[in-house]
Amino acid sequence: MEVEKGELIALTGPSGSGKTTFLRLLAGLIRPEGGYLRVGDSIWWDAAQKHFLPPQKRPTGFVFQNYALFPNMTVRQNLAFALPRNGNPQTVDELMEMVRLRELSDRLPHQLSGGQQQRVALARALVRRPKILLLDEPLSALDPAMRRQLQSDLKHLHDLHQLTTILVSHDTSEIFKLADRVFVLEAGHIAQSGLPRDILKPEGLLATIVAMEPGGPWVKLTCRTGTDQFFLTLPAEKTAGFQVGHSFVISDLEAGKKSG
Repeated sequence: MEVEKGELIALTGPSGSGKTTFLRLLAGLIRPEGGYLRVGDSIWWDAAQKHFLPPQKRPTGFVFQNYALFPNMTVRQNLAFALPRNGNPQTVDELMEMVRLRELSDRLPHQLSGGQQQRVALARALVRRPKILLLDEPLSALDPAMRRQLQSDLKHLHDLHQLTTILVSHDTSEIFKLADRVFVLEAGHIAQSGLPRDILKPEGLLATIVAMEPGGPWVKLTCRTGTDQFFLTLPAEKTAGFQVGHSFVISDLEAGKKSG
């Protein structure tokens, strides 16, 4: 696998296919059995030379699925703990402002919502000014509205800090929204890779109707797929029998099929 500097890459695939293991290999939390890993001009792992760069020397930030915040530390303390010994304390204030946490700086993790905890985890991962950001399904436990907001935050921070980001996600719409390229893993191997539109086939997405607005011979449908919402305007005869809550495969529209 080769990833260009500044890319946002998505990893997807069935459970147990190796997505999280891949992130942990990059972070240095697992030592590979073979091969090599080069980042820019730096060798992080070379089996032939028995060279292994320890995790504390790798410029990576890791956001875990369960946030992994220190429960006995406030928001500010969680961020400050990740600050390098010679780091600028102002970095903590800048990041709290950037992810809208300044007014929550003295709260403990259990006093925060899931979305707020995830913003803390994301800010903490950026404290060390990493070159590579590793995201292990960071938004999977959040409600759709919060996921959409944090997806926008992720994209903004990726661009602002000129990061190279590797995102593990099962959410097709999230991958379409964020990723430059996607890699599909199966049993520890790359089964497919390419642009999301070529690999994930958006025409096969399952959409759910959340609102219908009849207008003479046409009907406007408000639909949702994953965490994204979109609109379709169809001839009324194509929507006969459709109701709010019904689901359909987008490629079946011409046949007027629905499910659910």
